[in-house]
Amino acid sequence: MKHSVKITIILLGMFFLAQLIGILVIGLYNPEIKQVVDESGNLINVTSYNLPYGMEPPQDIDPKTNLISILFAIIIAVSAMFFLMRFGATFFLRAWFFVVIVLALGITLNSFFLHYEYATIVALIIALPLAFVKIFKRNILVHNITELMIYPGIAAIFVPLLNVWTISLLLVLISLYDMHAVWHAGFMQKMAKYQIKTLRVFSGFFIPYLGKKERETIRNARMSKSSKMRNKKIKINIAILGGGDIVFPIILAGVVLRAIGLMPALIIAMGATFALGFLFYISKKGKFYPAMPFISIGCFIALVLAYLI
Repeated sequence: MKHSVKITIILLGMFFLAQLIGILVIGLYNPEIKQVVDESGNLINVTSYNLPYGMEPPQDIDPKTNLISILFAIIIAVSAMFFLMRFGATFFLRAWFFVVIVLALGITLNSFFLHYEYATIVALIIALPLAFVKIFKRNILVHNITELMIYPGIAAIFVPLLNVWTISLLLVLISLYDMHAVWHAGFMQKMAKYQIKTLRVFSGFFIPYLGKKERETIRNARMSKSSKMRNKKIKINIAILGGGDIVFPIILAGVVLRAIGLMPALIIAMGATFALGFLFYISKKGKFYPAMPFISIGCFIALVLAYLI
């Protein structure tokens, strides 16, 4: 099996696993209707998702209003990222990443301890050192393992705010932005390179690997007695998949899980994975591609199948 094919299979496997973990975490945060007494002394029904760290969604907010709020939040976050990159605010960016990662990991881990006392504290105790190693030590294994748990936690926050129609519209808008950012503005490439080279933190799956020429160079260097040959620099290739490409299909699968059921949610996960696999199949080495349009199309085809089954 070719090396690039192995990397593709690994990326697809990690992507699909993240989708499955996301569906599991969102399922564990199953909404519960509780009766509480309001300020006027009236007994009212309140929907609780048991989300920790103050992440409970507001009650009775229209999904359309939530969609507008989410779009504004994304615009502000991307603008802030670009602004901080331009002025080289690496410490602030790392701190920002650290807080988000701890929060997202905490939400994911907390879902597995929901019925235990001090679950939120235990989740934080586990999340903090993982986030520290990820941000400040740059361990590839820790990086990718934590990525599998970060996006389910983020998705768990957004799923209660959306319905099938609003998340579908969000996927369309994000896909259009992704195409513009990659093919026209080039912002995604700049942001990815900045994260990898300067911040030394990448939001997404990150797999370094050696090509055929690089592996041959290493073998020759080991056999050579020349110090120049032994000290020759080797170019490391990397395979990456952005965090947005991972989290948005998880959100759709989570919304579908709540609206239709488990099997339709799994169909969404499979549709997104097959679409990503198709992109990998047609893509050329060394070029950037907007993954969201392909993933969104796969999600929409799967959504139609989910409603038909």
